[in-house]
Parts: sequence; C-alpha cells; structure tokens
Amino acid sequence: MKNFKYIGLFVLSLSIASCDVNNDLDAIPEEVAAEVALNTNGLDFSSYVSVGASFTAGFTDNGLFKAAQENSFPNILASKFGTTFNQPLMNDNIGGLLYGGVQIQGPRFYFDGSGPAPLDATPTTETTSVLSGSFNNYGIPGAKSFHFVASGYGNLQGVPLELANPYYARFASSASATVLGDAVAQAPTFFTLSEIGGNDVLGYALAGGAGVDQTGNFDVTSYGSSDITDPTIFGQVFGSMVTALTATGAKGVVANLPYITSLANFTTVPYNPLDATGSSDSSVALAAQIPTLNVVYGGINQVFTALGETDRIIQFSLETPNPVIIKDEDLTDLSAQITGGLMASPTFPAFVQQFGLPAEAAPLVASLFGQFYGQARPATSNDLLVLSSSSVIGTINTDTVQYLMSQGLSQTLAGQFSAEGISLPLEDKWVITPEEQAAIKTATDAYNTTISSIASANPNLALVDFKAILEEASTGIAFDDYVLTTNLVTGGLISLDGVHLTARGYALMANKFLAAMDAEFGSNFTTATGGLAVGGDYPTNYSPALR
Repeated sequence: MKNFKYIGLFVLSLSIASCDVNNDLDAIPEEVAAEVALNTNGLDFSSYVSVGASFTAGFTDNGLFKAAQENSFPNILASKFGTTFNQPLMNDNIGGLLYGGVQIQGPRFYFDGSGPAPLDATPTTETTSVLSGSFNNYGIPGAKSFHFVASGYGNLQGVPLELANPYYARFASSASATVLGDAVAQAPTFFTLSEIGGNDVLGYALAGGAGVDQTGNFDVTSYGSSDITDPTIFGQVFGSMVTALTATGAKGVVANLPYITSLANFTTVPYNPLDATGSSDSSVALAAQIPTLNVVYGGINQVFTALGETDRIIQFSLETPNPVIIKDEDLTDLSAQITGGLMASPTFPAFVQQFGLPAEAAPLVASLFGQFYGQARPATSNDLLVLSSSSVIGTINTDTVQYLMSQGLSQTLAGQFSAEGISLPLEDKWVITPEEQAAIKTATDAYNTTISSIASANPNLALVDFKAILEEASTGIAFDDYVLTTNLVTGGLISLDGVHLTARGYALMANKFLAAMDAEFGSNFTTATGGLAVGGDYPTNYSPALR
C-alpha cells in the first residue's frame, strides 16, 4: 500500500510542477524547395510536331484510344512545352477501327485477372469519317520507314486492299499525301522523330521470323508486311526526313531503336512450358500421353542418332518441364532420311499396327513422319516464342486433322498427331530462332548507326538512346518512386500487348526526351520546377469500364 501511496504522490507532484513549466515548443518550419524557373534557352515550341509510329501515337494494350492518345509521350511533352498540340483523337476508349461499318481492328486489351484479354466491346471509330483541320501528332501505328514518304499511304480507297494505313487515312490531307509532307506543312519550329525503323523489324519478329530479310533489295514494292527493310533504304528515308524537318531551322529530338526481342512479347512464353508434374488438367493429360509420345519419337530419334543429329532428339519427361517441339526452317530437311530409315526398320509395320492401322499403311505413316519431323527439334533457351503462341501450344490444329484424315487416318488418330508443339511441331511463325534473332539485330544495328551518324552531324538534333533505356529496364529502371521493368503485366513499363508502353512508360519516355534536350540545347527541364512528368500521374493499366 505504501508503494502505491508514494507513486500517487510522485505523480501528483509532477502534475503540479508541470503547471509552472511552459511545454509549448516552437514549430519547426517546413522546408520549402526553392522554385526553379524553366529556361528553354531559346527553343521555339510554337509549332511542335511529332512524327513516328505507334509509340508516338500513344498505342497501348493492343489499341489506340482517347485516353492513350492523351497520355502519348508527345502530348506529355507538349504540356511541358506549354504549346497547343492537336491530335487525331479516336471516338472512344474502346480502341479498334471500322471501315464502312465493318470492324478491321479489334478493341484494346484489358487485364482479366489472369492475363491480357480483348475488351468485350465494339469499336465506334469509323475510318471513312475523315478528320479535318491542322494536327501536330503524326504518329502512325504500323508505319515502316519508307511509308512516311509514300504517296497514297493515307488513301481511303487503298485501306481494304492493304495498300494504305487506316490510322493515317483518318486525317491525311489528301488521297495522295505523304506523312512527311503533311508534317512539314505544319511549319514545325520543333519536332520529335521516333521509332522510325521499328516496324521495319517488328513485323518480322511478330511473325516469328516468317518474313524475308530484304537486305540488298531496294524495291520496297516487292516487300511483304513481315519483311525486314534494307538498311540502305532506311538510311535514305531517315536522312530525307531529317533534312525536310530541319530545312527552315527547326530543332528536334530523334530516338534510336531498342532490340525489340527484349520486349515482353518475346520473353514471356518459356521455351519449356509443357509440364507433366502438376495437377492441372493439361498436366495430367500430358503425363498420360508421354509414354506414347516417346514410343513415336523413339524411331525418329534412331534416325537422328544415325545421322549425327543428336540435337534434334525428342524425349519427353514426366519429371521436368518439357520444351515445345518446333519446325526450324534453317535445319537441313531430313524428311527423306526419316522416311527411308523407318521403312528400313523391320519392326515399323508392327509399330503402325499399334495405332489400329494395317501393316500396309507403313509407307504412308513413314512418309507422314518425314513430312512432320524432317526439320523438327526441341526448342532451347536460345529460342524466343511470340506471346500469341501461348494460346496455341497444346491445342489441336484442325487443318492438320483434316489433312491426316484425307490421308486415311481416323479422326481420333489424326487428332493425336495434331497437338501443337507436342506431336505437331510449331510453325515458324510462332518461334524466333537464333538465326532469325541475328537478322533482327543486324538490321537494328545498321539502322541505329545511321540514326547516330545523322544526329551527331546535325547541331539541330538531340539523340535519345532508347536502346540503352530498354536494356536498363530489362532489370529495372527507376522512375520517381517506381522501378519499371519489361515484364508483362507486372513490370509497369510494357503494356498488355507485350510491345508498346504503358502510360507510365510513355511518361518516362517523355522525360528521357526532355533530358536529351537539356544536354544538347542547354534547357533545364530536368531541374525546373514541374519540368518533368511525374510517374504517379500516369497509370500502368486502364479499367475495362473505361469506354
């Protein structure tokens, strides 16, 4: 009891003493950052014009739509320049295009909880409703370098014939206009020139290298949509664009090209996605097929071994993830050797009978195996699978089923030999092999050499090293409170189509342009108050409710 009494007295004495002491402390003044005024060092932004492809347009999530255009990097730059910037805005936030009421481009992607999915909506932007007026953004999704100087690239009549670009046709000044001509007609005092050459290799990459490397061919009218543009053609076009845009003394920023194969579209799908160890329906189904698959490939492997082609041996495992089987068109075609080797085996007729076929069908089956597996091999970590292959691997190729049935196989048996990447080698369009990757890199390096050379020789140009920026982002690039990577969905930099940037990514890109301007022209956007875009002001995805 005494202890409690003393404690009470002690507390009381403190409370009494406190009445005689001033406990109010002076507030610590909040530190206010000094305002730094913007100094453009004489740069004239009164007529800012951007010329480029899909990045310049603001394309994201596999579509072009209003909100994305408003978050395009040129529009962000214009807001920092304090200048008017007119864009050929889409009608909605759905994305996609109509031509005469018929959908020719689908809606944008959204994240459905498991991955990218197309928005369940119908586009409302009609290509034939041509916009009038003066525009500042000449970002044309899908445009290759030589398209910027091609007369008629915005001709509405050429759109259904795939001779013109529907996005440009919406606002071209005439049927015979060129993108460059329309841009120059705006009398730019400042410009950005970005992604020129990107689509010259991107189409080839998205097609899994199924196009043609046209190096040495100067006739662009003979090019396919998935072909790689000759570097000399690129150099001539890029040089003419810079000359035209700087003719009246305008200054500008140009950007080089990244290695596009480092983008999420080409790095997300693993080379070995066939896992029989899990409990999913697909894993269980694969595990049940593996004994038969290894019997089928066993005879073919003997031929590969006899020919010293051991890298082509196909063996499925129940214990580790399996690579997909691909058709590699750079391999020597061993169709005849496979057919001949199987026919020479005395046990092959009995093998054929295991599948309910008569022994007399042995020549047919041997021939089919030669056709299917003459250039087949397991994928390796050096191969890149395009993002769209994820929806194909493991599915049944109905065209192959119909073909095999026409050769006398039952529908069930035809289906067993038509599983994409398992019993049917994936076609070239789904895989970028090392040889095809080398062709992309060689062309990109050549384009970048031209861009760097022209930029360094012209005092009116600043250069953004977009290649280095994407390389840094592969492991993580800092942007305010964020670290952005090139990972699909989670990385924050690359949008849901695996190629184009998110709005936050475009804001980062705008800041890199501003930094290049500061370094070359003596402006101070990077240090001026409010001179840069703020990462948190821009989203990494758009709600499916946004229409």
